[in-house]
Amino acid sequence: MGGHASPHEILEKGPFDPDTSGQTYSVCDHGPEVSIKLFYLMSFSFSSIWMTKAKLGRVKVGGKAPVVVIGVINLSPDSFYRGSIVRRVAIQKYARELVKRGADIIDVGAMGTGPMSKPISAEREMRELIPAIRVLSRQLDVPISADTQRASVAEAAIEAGATIINDISGLKRDVRMADVIADSGCSALLMATKHAPGDVYDIGEIRRVLRESLNICRSSGISLGRIVLDPAVGYWPARLARLGRRAKKRLQSGYTLATSLDLRILARLGELKSLGRPLCVGISRKSFLGDVLNLPKPEDRLVGSLAATAIAVLNGADVVRTHDPAETRQAVRVAEAIRRSRGKIT
Repeated sequence: MGGHASPHEILEKGPFDPDTSGQTYSVCDHGPEVSIKLFYLMSFSFSSIWMTKAKLGRVKVGGKAPVVVIGVINLSPDSFYRGSIVRRVAIQKYARELVKRGADIIDVGAMGTGPMSKPISAEREMRELIPAIRVLSRQLDVPISADTQRASVAEAAIEAGATIINDISGLKRDVRMADVIADSGCSALLMATKHAPGDVYDIGEIRRVLRESLNICRSSGISLGRIVLDPAVGYWPARLARLGRRAKKRLQSGYTLATSLDLRILARLGELKSLGRPLCVGISRKSFLGDVLNLPKPEDRLVGSLAATAIAVLNGADVVRTHDPAETRQAVRVAEAIRRSRGKIT
């Protein structure tokens, strides 16, 4: 995929990318001579696809465990969804309500990462995030996740009681992050990143950069049994910058290229199961839903979020991040019941 590929060329990749199979295959063209390699991939996708397991904190993830619901709290005032922004003085009450409404884990972040967000210093991130982590870890009986890309902040968050680090850079922004996680024995959510969070959008690229993150884990002594992967659905600034003006170009579907790429990631989510790790998706109220539904305000996107979440679970998601745990939990339970019904009825 070259730097000047058209929107249509970007979306014309086949289901078996070079990273997985060595070449693009057409079963119709190859007839009975379809390679053993392709046969293996197809067999894997249908038999072993749902069996990856891990732990986030003390919560079991993947395999036969129920899909895990993470409640999201943003301390940053420039978060794209105003409903998730919480002042530090109100965070305990808000977090308790998320848990009451069905959140299995609480994820707290102090630095916005959306298209309109501005970076903040490590000192300010520490000042906002660590007191919140300390309060929540003492008051709540669920694991607390710290959303940060900085090793120094992660280290302080772990000392304050966080048992999960949500690093959207996939261990690639701060070279010390892997050692911090390895030394602490905590769990980690790692997002697909090549150079900057969310800068990849093709399934083959996503798989490659996530595999790189797993290799960092192995070389740093991080147990893969505590790792969950995130394919990076969303209008990430680095992705929009890479796409340039093409990002907003409307295709024959009526959707922008940026939206079409998010839809395709969700449609092909199951292909990432070949990495052998549970998958987390964060799609709650995001911009691609606004494009599909013509709803510019995130406040209006709850129903669309639930529909996309249910489909993500059908396609292999083991963990979902949400602003609305009660409604999301219902959608997730129905979707996973249908997913289980693909196998033997017992």
